[in-house]
Amino acid sequence: MGFFLETVLGGLMAGMLYSLVALGFVLIFKASGVFNFAQGAMVLFAALAMARFTEWFAHWTGIENLFLVGLAAVIASAAVMFVMAWLIERLVLRQLVNQEGATLLMATLGIAYFLDGLGQTIFGSDIYKIDIGMPKEPVMAFESTFPGGILVSKEDLIAAAIAAALVLLLTLFFQKTSTGRALRAVADDHQAAQSIGIPLNRIWVIVWCVAGVVALVAGVIWGSKLGVQFSLATVAMRALPVVILGGLTSVPGAIIGGLIIGVGEKVSEVYLGPYVGGGIEIWFAYVLALLFLLVRPQGLFGEKIIDRV
Repeated sequence: MGFFLETVLGGLMAGMLYSLVALGFVLIFKASGVFNFAQGAMVLFAALAMARFTEWFAHWTGIENLFLVGLAAVIASAAVMFVMAWLIERLVLRQLVNQEGATLLMATLGIAYFLDGLGQTIFGSDIYKIDIGMPKEPVMAFESTFPGGILVSKEDLIAAAIAAALVLLLTLFFQKTSTGRALRAVADDHQAAQSIGIPLNRIWVIVWCVAGVVALVAGVIWGSKLGVQFSLATVAMRALPVVILGGLTSVPGAIIGGLIIGVGEKVSEVYLGPYVGGGIEIWFAYVLALLFLLVRPQGLFGEKIIDRV
């Protein structure tokens, strides 16, 4: 029983990290109605900025306190993401107001390749580490309840707490603020939103800034665990089944979908992998997403769209 709970807990922690990336997809889709293929590149760009700023601040200031250096790097990286969001709206999205969804989709694909190249040009293509003082060593819990206890990663627990807090804040933002309601109106119909005085350009800047902050948090956590390298952009592919499962328009759905997929991957790999030669963890999420597309394409919490003719 202890080993099973340890496997489930590991799956929950992995699922929270998937959810962080999926949140960026949901935010952009809720505001523009288009799937943002640039989210993985945004995570990579934010992680690169964080890693390099941490190195530069530590070198220039001589400060050895990881928390202070990390805090300064987070602020600088957030500023970079804000500027990037403003430029994306100013130079790309503003020119595509009221265009077809396919046009916006291709625009995000172009932004993704541009950010990949820009990140390599500015920050270099080496593998970097992000160390902001998060504890790496695991701890044993429930030793008195289960023989041998349950191995728990402190870093994963902190990451899960950060992700949960972020989801709560975003849910309150969308449900309780006038800006959040305006975001939902823009997603439903650009022209109708503009006709009632909602400033489309400002709304898009806000949502891309929020998505940039989410990408920064995801990039810092993933970079701390795996190192910052250009393959980090492919983490976004791991989040695709999450948004399909949870629903493209649901912030809570992103977190629930991530938890389901994280636990499903770990449990199936541990208990079914030995019988089929392993590798279930690689394709489990995509098969589950395919099944959902067949029976419930809007996801668990997505809005069902009905076209009347």
